[in-house]
Amino acid sequence: MRANIKRNEQRRVVVVGGGLGGLKMVSSLRDTDYQVVLVDKNNYNQFPPLIYQVASAGLEPSNISFPFRRLFQGWKNFFFRMAEVEHIDTEEKAIRTSIGTIHYDDLVLAAGATTNFFGNKNIEASALPMKSVSEAMRLRNTILQNLERAETEDNEACRQALMNIAIVGGGPSGVEIAGALAEMKRTILPRDYPDLDTSCMRIYLINAAPRLLGAMAEKSSREAEKALKELGVEIMAGCMVTDYVDHELILKDGNHLPVETVIWVSGIRANHIDGIPAESIGRGADSIGRGGRIITDRFNRVKGMENVYAIGDQCLIEGDEAYPQGYPQLAQVAMQQAENLAMNLKRQDKNEQEHPFSYRNLGTMATIGRKKAVVEIGRLKFGGFFAWLLWLVVHLRSILGVRNKTIVFLNWMWSYFNYKQSLRLILKAKR
Repeated sequence: MRANIKRNEQRRVVVVGGGLGGLKMVSSLRDTDYQVVLVDKNNYNQFPPLIYQVASAGLEPSNISFPFRRLFQGWKNFFFRMAEVEHIDTEEKAIRTSIGTIHYDDLVLAAGATTNFFGNKNIEASALPMKSVSEAMRLRNTILQNLERAETEDNEACRQALMNIAIVGGGPSGVEIAGALAEMKRTILPRDYPDLDTSCMRIYLINAAPRLLGAMAEKSSREAEKALKELGVEIMAGCMVTDYVDHELILKDGNHLPVETVIWVSGIRANHIDGIPAESIGRGADSIGRGGRIITDRFNRVKGMENVYAIGDQCLIEGDEAYPQGYPQLAQVAMQQAENLAMNLKRQDKNEQEHPFSYRNLGTMATIGRKKAVVEIGRLKFGGFFAWLLWLVVHLRSILGVRNKTIVFLNWMWSYFNYKQSLRLILKAKR
C-alpha cells in the first residue's frame, strides 16, 4: 500500500491526530503556501466533552462527530489519510503508517491520550473506558444489556450486581457521567423498566483523592458533591481500586463491591508512537515524561528531534514555573498550542522571531445532571442553573457543523421538557 500524496515544492506539514488540537493546527494553516497532510486512525473528528452523553444515551454518536473529508472540502493543498502511525524515521524525515510512508518537512504530533489502567490487566480487560465515541457506544450497550438481563434474573445477588454501576475517577468525566446516569435512573428507567425495581440501582463514584474535581477550587468540589448526593450517587472519596476479580471490584481497604459495570475514568496516558531516537530517551526517559507525555520546549519542539513538534495531551512543555508538572490535558491547551505553533511556522518562513507558548486559562466547567453545573473563570466561581446554561452555550458553540449544533440543541430542549428521548438502542455488530 502507499499513501499516494504527490510531493511538490511546497513545505509539507504532516499533522498526526485529528482531535481538537490537530484540527486547530490544520485550520490555522489554511490559505498558506504549505502542503498540509492530516493523518488519523478515524475518518472523523469527535467532540470529547460530550462523549459521556453518548454513553448515557443522551446523544447519538453522529451528533458529536464530523467527517474530515466533509470538513475540508474545497481546501487547496490539503490531504487526509486514514491510517495508523507506526514509526517515525527522523533520518528520512518520514512516518511509517499502515498505508505506507509519508514524508514531511515538519511533523506535528497531536495524537492525544488514551485511558491509563496503571498496569492492571484485570481492570483493563473488564472495565469500560470512555475516551472515544466507539468506547461510549460499548458502554451504552453494556449498561442497557445489563438492565435487560437484570429484569429476567432470578438470583437476587446477581440481579443487584447487574444494576450496580461503579465509576472510578472523580474528575470532570467521572462527575458528568455519574450525574447523567443518576438522572436516567430517576426519570427514565422507571418508565422503561416497569417490572424492575430501579430504586435498587446503585451508582458509586469512587475517587482515590479526598475530594472531587481536584483541579478546581474546593467550593466547586463541595457544590459538585452536594449535587451528586442529591441525585442519589454514592461518593466514595479517598478510596482506591486495586483489582477487579469475579465481577467484584476490590478496594484497597479490603472491601469487595459486586458490580457488573465498571466505568474507568481514573487517568489518561499519552498515545505512544515509536521512533524517538534512543539517544534522546536513554534510561532516564529524557524525552518521555510523566504519563508517557513527550517532553518539548516552550516552542513545542520535541526534545532531541529536528522539525518534530508535539501539542495537546501528548506533550509536556518544560520551563513554565506556573505549571512544573506540565499544562493540564484540556482541549483549550491543545488548541492554543496549535494556534501558536502554526504562527511560529509562518514566522520561520519570514525569518521572524518565534514566540514561546504561554497558556491563557479561559476557565473550567463541569456539568452535574440536569440544571446544575460548576464554572470557574478567573476569580469568578459559581454553580447552579446559570452555570449549567453557560456550559450549554459554550459546548454548543464548539460542536462542528450547523446540522449537529441544531440536532444537539433540539435534543437538549426535548430532554429538558419531557425526558422522552428514544435513543436507548442496543446497537452492536454480529460476531
